[in-house]
Amino acid sequence: METTEKVVEAYVRYIKGWATIPNVKCKGQYEIDLLAIDPKTGDRYHIESTVSVSRKFSKLTDDPFDPARYKQPVSKAPQRRTIEFFHVRKFTPQEVLETLAGFGFREGNYERVVVSWDWTPEAEEQAALLGIRLWRFPDILNRISETLEGTRTYFTDDTLRTLQLFARAQDR
Repeated sequence: METTEKVVEAYVRYIKGWATIPNVKCKGQYEIDLLAIDPKTGDRYHIESTVSVSRKFSKLTDDPFDPARYKQPVSKAPQRRTIEFFHVRKFTPQEVLETLAGFGFREGNYERVVVSWDWTPEAEEQAALLGIRLWRFPDILNRISETLEGTRTYFTDDTLRTLQLFARAQDR
């Protein structure tokens, strides 16, 4: 599990209070980053993360996804930054849908979410048309920091504990 995926899981688990299942393997080469369920409402979420600190790859775009270009090493990164990539490779493959169904996730009873540093306005429009919700990673970090500010709770989750210590260090 990548660090950014751990941060997103810590956010939905400890800040939002949702139950989570990370790194769900599917048939073929597919994997779901995170499944989450809000136990209060029963709302379900299929969450994928794509966070890059590189300015060149920090924003999601509405560029077309080309499976042939995705297989070329030099084109892989830009292809992974498109809304269509998430639609085609992460949310709609039959192998993914079958795995989701095994957890009770069926079309119309869950939300699809992509976590990214940022996105273009056109990507936001395209995501909305495809039924994909976008969450900003910096907003997640800020929300975690605000929630943990001043708390004395000892978290055994390494990711949340690290963020808690960082938030405290920033509080000087």
